[in-house]
Amino acid sequence: MFSEKLRSLFRKEGDPVSLGARSAVPSTRLSGTSGQPRKSLKKEAPVARQSRGLEQFFFNIRDVVGLSILDCAGANQENISFLINLGHKVYSQDLLRSLDEAFNGDLGEQTNPSRIDYFIKQNFDYPPETLDGVLLWDSLQFMSPPLLNATIDKLYEVMRPKSYLLAFFTATEKAVEVPSHTFRIVDDKTIQLAERDIRKAGQVFNNRNLEKLFGKFDSVKFFLTRESLREIIVRR
Repeated sequence: MFSEKLRSLFRKEGDPVSLGARSAVPSTRLSGTSGQPRKSLKKEAPVARQSRGLEQFFFNIRDVVGLSILDCAGANQENISFLINLGHKVYSQDLLRSLDEAFNGDLGEQTNPSRIDYFIKQNFDYPPETLDGVLLWDSLQFMSPPLLNATIDKLYEVMRPKSYLLAFFTATEKAVEVPSHTFRIVDDKTIQLAERDIRKAGQVFNNRNLEKLFGKFDSVKFFLTRESLREIIVRR
């Protein structure tokens, strides 16, 4: 448990930031045609590796303190401590768990306007131009087009101009199911990945449709990795 002094550093004014009921470990269901997550038959061991995207993210906010950063990997002490030690305010959300809670692991439900509105309010309820950085990790690739577009529109609204977001997508464009991961920051160039579960991809992602997805933003920069992940840095 965090001390009250530490907890207060990453709390919205008058509102705890998803560190109570929201755990970093999601409930895992058996796979079905709806796209519910399933356990991998053989999970790979956690691996630490360099991340060009993470390095670029921190390079862009170097020599600045007091920024508001949203980490969508779920509340874990490593990420929170690292960001706080840099002098930033941290908000934590577990977007994958939130997807399961809002849509019951069913991709078909991600077209439901009321469910989409609920998901957006649960995860991105910030005033306009509040966030200076967003670590989305691999969560976007498990959203169907209606939910994905609504999420990107909301992120554009709540991010400040010239702020940055980091997102990961599978580089296997025709993959139907892909592993989701937990992401822990080791340092400003290194992350530790651990497989979380297997999920159905919301759609096919390639460089062209990712550029179109973030068309309202100022720029999109791509990095390829050996782990078949495409990392992108997007500037608001």
